[in-house]
Amino acid sequence: MKSKPTVMNHFSTVHTSFVIDFIFDNNITILMGDSGTGKTASYSFIKECMSLNPDILCINYLDYQRDIGEMIRSSRGKLIVIDNADVLLDDSIRKYIALDDKNQYLIIGRNPKNLFTTKENLYELISHKKGDQTVLELQNYL
Repeated sequence: MKSKPTVMNHFSTVHTSFVIDFIFDNNITILMGDSGTGKTASYSFIKECMSLNPDILCINYLDYQRDIGEMIRSSRGKLIVIDNADVLLDDSIRKYIALDDKNQYLIIGRNPKNLFTTKENLYELISHKKGDQTVLELQNYL
């Protein structure tokens, strides 16, 4: 399922020697890939921006005891970034996300089940050196 991003087309931030430079083509972006590729590090860098950018909401394992469904349902106009989505999202939340037109999602996990997505929603991280910095970008997974 391809739908245009509702919150932001581009996100960029610099953290020490890392640059996050994400271009969003879809309203739901699923970031997949092997362990150690920088997915959770990217989440951490984005989470640091959450305090300065009210359009970002980050959710991870630390929110396990909270009502994640309610956090998502009550949000409007947010880029919702979810790390460890395979553990945190049950089927009802996944179905809500798939139909949500009020928020945009960056979902970090390996299981796109019940998100009604296609290969256009699946991405992996690529990295390259630019001087002393490592630039992390999104690339189509398949």
